[in-house]
Amino acid sequence: MHDRQLKRSIKWLELYISLFSSLQSVSFTALCSISECVQRQYHFINENKYWAEAQSYCRENYTDLATVDNMNDMIQLNKSVKVNDGGVWIGLQGTNVYKWHWSSGELVVYLNWASEQPASKDNCTVIKNGQWSVKPCSSTLFFICYNMSRGLVFVNQSMNWRDAQSSCRQNHIDLVSVRNQNESQQLEKFINDRSLSESEVWIGLFRDIWQWSDQSNSSFRYWKPSQPYAPDDKHCAAVEKSAQGQWGDYLCSSKHQLPFVCHEDKLIVIQQNLSWSEALRYCRQYHVDLVSVQSVETQRRVMNVVKLASTEAVWLGLRHSCALGIWFWVSGETVCYQNWAPGNGTSEEDCEPTVRSGAVQSGGDQTWISRPETDRLNFICRNY
Repeated sequence: MHDRQLKRSIKWLELYISLFSSLQSVSFTALCSISECVQRQYHFINENKYWAEAQSYCRENYTDLATVDNMNDMIQLNKSVKVNDGGVWIGLQGTNVYKWHWSSGELVVYLNWASEQPASKDNCTVIKNGQWSVKPCSSTLFFICYNMSRGLVFVNQSMNWRDAQSSCRQNHIDLVSVRNQNESQQLEKFINDRSLSESEVWIGLFRDIWQWSDQSNSSFRYWKPSQPYAPDDKHCAAVEKSAQGQWGDYLCSSKHQLPFVCHEDKLIVIQQNLSWSEALRYCRQYHVDLVSVQSVETQRRVMNVVKLASTEAVWLGLRHSCALGIWFWVSGETVCYQNWAPGNGTSEEDCEPTVRSGAVQSGGDQTWISRPETDRLNFICRNY
């Protein structure tokens, strides 16, 4: 019975997409620009606790102490806080290990250091003559942003690294990230075309000692000027409403008992091995649906949760229509953002002996792959 209902639903959706795509007046670009639902819900707890106590409370009652991915998250978190001054714990804690991050949150899988670099304890990165080196983050330099529609954008203003980051986030997307050799060559050509190869220019690579309580890869930071100054794992971050929601650096215990913010994830990995159709039924019965990934932000959150999976790939809500030769989300959304691995996600999928569905790799670059729907994998449900 369930199988017949599922097949009818999919056939209806395929017909809907076919009819919808025939309407010449519809702008699919406009559809793709519609903002997504918030995928992390924040809960302010007005009880004073040390950071570790707050962490335990959040893990028992929600998902964890608050993680922040971007300014939209920061705005939502600040709206939840019901005190006017003082600090409020979030889930960022110092460690004893420095780690490289891209400002945009991309995984650091490619590095192009100049000889003998990084050669100092400086924590921000410049590009010169196609190679990277570290500089004090307080240095004032030109910088390169990334814009979704324009691509690379050179900003002919001298700023320190943090101000450059803020400028890119406000006016574009973020400071530029470089994920592979091809992107490195594109960036070098972009700089050479502007006769800037001999100049030092900020890119989005930085390092720090901070780690989120839920082990998220988020590299978003929103420190007050002159902070942080944490040298070790005894320091934690707190939002300060009196500083417009920017973050202060506090001792985690012995001095500071503060209220705190927990978060509740809207994505959940189900560690059961089911076929795609079984996974779809499970998500719709116990949650809302299989996850749709319509932006870089959602892909980052998928990447954060997929590491909990026990299979090499994890089902998404992606389905291939053999009749129409297209991929679609079972939620009915247009496939705007795409993150396919090379050779996957084509319109000419082999539909024999079974229909293909989309999955995300749980390792490597965590890109999307096409798999027979009969494969048995973990899967990601959404709760929003």
